[in-house]
Amino acid sequence: MLKVDKISVEYDGKRVLEDFSLELGAGQVACLVGESGSGKTTVIRSILGLLPEGGEVTQGDILFDGRSLLSSGGYAESLRGRDITMIFQDSGAMIDPVSTIGRQFVEYIRTQDRKAGKREAQARAINMLRQMRLPDPENVMHSYPFQLSGGMRQRVGIAMAMCFEPRLLLADEPTSALDVTTQAQIVRQMMELHTERRTSIILVTHNLGVAAYMSGPSDKIIVMKSGRIVEQGSREKILRCPAQDYTRELLAAIPTMEGEGSGQKYVYA
Repeated sequence: MLKVDKISVEYDGKRVLEDFSLELGAGQVACLVGESGSGKTTVIRSILGLLPEGGEVTQGDILFDGRSLLSSGGYAESLRGRDITMIFQDSGAMIDPVSTIGRQFVEYIRTQDRKAGKREAQARAINMLRQMRLPDPENVMHSYPFQLSGGMRQRVGIAMAMCFEPRLLLADEPTSALDVTTQAQIVRQMMELHTERRTSIILVTHNLGVAAYMSGPSDKIIVMKSGRIVEQGSREKILRCPAQDYTRELLAAIPTMEGEGSGQKYVYA
């Protein structure tokens, strides 16, 4: 489905990502792990075509269903928001603070689905908020972002990203701004949506515990540092037999809050 083929990215002539490759099939999860500045977010922004000003893919290609996302012609734009969506690190910062959640959600649905009427869009939005286990979703629709907690705003962001059952979900540190308990809840709900809808996920995180919980036997963990891939492999390979000192350092930094995952004890936060 997705092939990232040896891409390099520069910002105003400075290379920040070097020779990155990834292949992801339908229903697979890839977790990009590493410290801040390692190039993780640059990867997913390149896929979505949302590099900040001055950013440019200078080498390689990104293919979705065999077609380049970097070529002109509007192919990438036609996928964005439906087939490929993104959850940002702080969804609250991406929501208009002076407009209600309902107005924004309905507008988003009707922009992506021109045939949807206002009433239908409202019903779909409420249903998605309910699936994210937000209490009293009708009240959430009438609320402004500042009236919701950080965890509730993040659930709204996930609900919007999952509304059209995307084939590929890009998640940029979706739990880092939340308290530990809420982080665990959000991760569980993302995995439920992934399992139910067979959505492929690329997760950016600094925490190998989160990556371990979200990765199954056929999924991938990619460890990054300074714009390069340091190590990659299955969950078992990375956790049990890390080849690089940097990977061992990340493992040693995992917090101690435990959760269940395929018979192992992993960390959500």
